[in-house]
Amino acid sequence: MFLAAYKTGPRLRGPEEMPASRLVQQRVVASLVESPDFAVLRRESAGDPYAAALTVLAQASALRRSLERAPDARDARDARRQEGRTPDPAGRAEAVPHNPGQPPPGQLPPRAPQAPQAPQAPQAPAAPGAPGAVRQVAAPPAPGEAREEAALVRAWGMDPGELERLPYDERARLAERLRTSRLARWAELIGRFRRMADGERARKVENTTGELVGVTLGDDLSRLIPSELAHLGLPELRAVFAARYAAGELMLYESQDERPRGRGAVIACVDTSHSMYEAGPGGVTREAWAKACALALLDQARHAGRDFVGILFSAADKVRVFRFPAGEPGTAGPGRVLDFAESFLGGGTSYQAPLSAAGELLEEEFAHAARTRGDIVMLTDDECEVTEEWMRGWRDAKRRLGFRVFGVAIGAPRAAEADSVLDALCDNLRSVEDLTDVHAAADLFRVI
Repeated sequence: MFLAAYKTGPRLRGPEEMPASRLVQQRVVASLVESPDFAVLRRESAGDPYAAALTVLAQASALRRSLERAPDARDARDARRQEGRTPDPAGRAEAVPHNPGQPPPGQLPPRAPQAPQAPQAPQAPAAPGAPGAVRQVAAPPAPGEAREEAALVRAWGMDPGELERLPYDERARLAERLRTSRLARWAELIGRFRRMADGERARKVENTTGELVGVTLGDDLSRLIPSELAHLGLPELRAVFAARYAAGELMLYESQDERPRGRGAVIACVDTSHSMYEAGPGGVTREAWAKACALALLDQARHAGRDFVGILFSAADKVRVFRFPAGEPGTAGPGRVLDFAESFLGGGTSYQAPLSAAGELLEEEFAHAARTRGDIVMLTDDECEVTEEWMRGWRDAKRRLGFRVFGVAIGAPRAAEADSVLDALCDNLRSVEDLTDVHAAADLFRVI
């Protein structure tokens, strides 16, 4: 059964190739392999030893019942005795020693005389290997468990190749954790968020021109001013144009990019106060929406080769930092990602503690790697005050390190108003009311 689920092109041996003692097993396997459900299951299990093992485990009880209740199971045991071999308790086949008082191997003992019985109507024998031979005892495979795990793995954005390299026990524990995690019921939302972010990333255009600020010299033909193009219309000036092009002295429009690309770390500050546990439209909690957005930002940072940091916060003394450096892929393993997604602190809300931690991380990155222009994303549903002294220090750090701050007010319109504290802290702020809509923050993944 394992080989049937694992191999890409398995071939089931026909009954004529099997010894009589194995015909029962051949019929049982044929019944399961030829079922439509098994063909669906093989899409997930072929080439994956873990999924193939799940297939066998899911069918273990049905297989045992099939072998025990098969009408010709006793005949198969008789055939094994005729072949002179019988399995030992450990499952190995051993030769049966010949007892002089018993018939030699290959011969059945004489049966006791039986009373004559009334003749019965002949029955058509079931074709060896036909599914109908064991249809009543062999249950069709149930692909639900393997399919559910595959869907969870895809939703959480985990690399299938990385999972296949895990030992069976470790992968089984991870699968159980995925099914029982705090955000397991929101796996579909997380998957939609990550697919949306991937689509927005594909639409992202780098190095786009922004506001025109003047005229400069160069050789970029896409930014030529009209008077330079007019020279190409006069045969006498074409040689002059070519010489100035070779020297990089053509007159070009000069533009300033309005959206400088970030190079530093991507930091997601996720509010985990008590109010984030409240559910919005569609039953989705604010925490689930924020965590799904943060995990999509983790994918964004990985794709761009940037560090990612997840900061969970609530009250001033409750902050947890999860670092996922770009150069250390092992730190972003499934277990670490789940630790970040499952953590919930509870309590009140403080902006200063998480933003101060984010500023210190960007300061450290600048000191060690000379990288600036990081991106901070605040995901919160609350409004709180900050001190004037802290605000002055925050603005100084922004000017020195050149980072941007994006804000998402989740189910909190007041926090997104023009005169709110969150608006004063962020360069770009938006409000999300419908928590079933993953496109409410789509523009984030085009500018970060």
